[in-house]
Amino acid sequence: MKNAIKALGILNVLIIACLFGVSAALACTTMIITKGASRDGSVFVAHSDDSEMFDNRFVYVPAADHAPGSLRPVYYDASALGNRPEFNSSVLRRYVGTHRGPVYEDKDHPQSTPLGYIPQVAHTYAYFDGSYGIMNEHQLMFGEATNGAKITAEPKPGKLIFYSAELSRVALERTKTAREAIKLIGELIDTYGYYGTGETLPVADKNEGWVLEMAPSPEGTGGLWVAKKVPDGEIFVAANEFRIREIDPDDPDIMYSKNLHEVARKHGWWNPKEGKLDWLRTVSEGEYSHPYYSLRRVWRLQSKIAPSMNLSPWAEDGFTKKFPFSIKPDKKLDVRDVIDLYRDYYQGTEFDQTKGVTAGPFGNPYRYPGPMDAGNDTGDPNAKLQGAWERPLSIYRSGYSFVLQARDWLPDPIGGIAWFGPDEPMSTVITPFYVGIDSVAAPYHTGYSDKFDQKSAWWSFNFVANWAALKYSYIIEDIKQKQDELEFAALESIKQADEKALKLYKESPKKLREFLTQFSRVQANKVVDEWWGLAWRLVAKYSDGYVNEPGKMAQEVGYPKKWYDKSQWPNGPTKYEKPHHLHPGD
Repeated sequence: MKNAIKALGILNVLIIACLFGVSAALACTTMIITKGASRDGSVFVAHSDDSEMFDNRFVYVPAADHAPGSLRPVYYDASALGNRPEFNSSVLRRYVGTHRGPVYEDKDHPQSTPLGYIPQVAHTYAYFDGSYGIMNEHQLMFGEATNGAKITAEPKPGKLIFYSAELSRVALERTKTAREAIKLIGELIDTYGYYGTGETLPVADKNEGWVLEMAPSPEGTGGLWVAKKVPDGEIFVAANEFRIREIDPDDPDIMYSKNLHEVARKHGWWNPKEGKLDWLRTVSEGEYSHPYYSLRRVWRLQSKIAPSMNLSPWAEDGFTKKFPFSIKPDKKLDVRDVIDLYRDYYQGTEFDQTKGVTAGPFGNPYRYPGPMDAGNDTGDPNAKLQGAWERPLSIYRSGYSFVLQARDWLPDPIGGIAWFGPDEPMSTVITPFYVGIDSVAAPYHTGYSDKFDQKSAWWSFNFVANWAALKYSYIIEDIKQKQDELEFAALESIKQADEKALKLYKESPKKLREFLTQFSRVQANKVVDEWWGLAWRLVAKYSDGYVNEPGKMAQEVGYPKKWYDKSQWPNGPTKYEKPHHLHPGD
């Protein structure tokens, strides 16, 4: 346990630094896999929420009925611009109150203060909630990625009240399809205003996928937005940079705010003489944070999805068009293929994060930023930098990742599954939650990142990931073995669960909900129990730098030969005379 205590001490230091001295940013990677690009005809939305010091709880928000004339409060989102005490909102608690079910009620903290109100509807749908709305009971799904925009707007009560996170929640409460969701969100932005950063929201249902992008308006009211359909049979990826380019008014698969062209022309963001409005160029400075922070991930995903494209990782600038809006995969994907795309830190490429002096002797891919690094925010990507780390898909600071699956051949309660994994993709286990349940297993909505909690699913995965940094090339193999065991078992169990659920669907809605809830709860609790078991086995197995196994304790594995050659080991005390390299004047 000695090393465990050391690791927890380091974790607490990092947490305090992030919460009080370092600005965290939601810098994420997101995807849409259309029906024609998946093996079984599912539609997938995938997402990694890469800011672990935020509120990482996976929460079920129940359906509700509302009295005529009632209002729906709209709350500030700390995921937009960080803590705002005046709204009782912080990155650690995305919301406190009674409007999103019992999980969000907290007598020890003041309730969140609304930015404004909109008319409520008679009935709102149940949905899964995270830093952003995730998936509702009708298989409507959202992903997300934050983008740099020319303008970052502060919230203004009653004037600019919506950020993308709250927009996604309202859409999940009120709509069943991607088209309906985009129309509603567009109307809300136009009417009630948009604050915060630029955003990309993949929006998909059981039949099609759309990409919705938005940015604050220089007018100080409303907001700017565009949406584009992903062609069936293709895959869309985004990584903190707007992905929609030319806006063709005659394209039936494009929607946009009515005042987009007028506002862009008025403020000198677009000249009609230069051709169609380029959305990326119009509302942003290009790439997010620093060169290749976004484009490297887009290149990596598209290269893995379609190796036949033979894409180069290099581009002329952040406005390159070499990476298409969407691509056709060389091979169709299933659930495991999708999450495996996220388990990547450029292995086997010239950018492999397990190589180099910073990876240490055991190929640790983690790169911890410091005061010399570019901020993970919407800063000027053209600023002169002394250096930078590559930004991989799987990053140590991820809060959670998921693969959402919509299946049109099954009833909605059964067809929709959120495969959710706490912490970073590389070392998490995605676990199935049917949308037809009535609650989420307690460990998945328990705990916060500022206090170690063994009752929390997130902490089980975060602990193992941090422990892996001690001897990564060894420990990651233990992780993969357990990961495979649990994920393959879950995929197999879904087949039997679907069959039983279909029978119950025809018999009793109540029995169906009870079954789906129990099934999802058992799966989730098993994963957490098994992962804590793995955690303590790893503590014993790799204590004090050894590899300890039954009958083979205290194996002195040392370091790889290449590391010995680079270290001071060759100059160690192998003779009694003073080594030449220590002679004065040398």
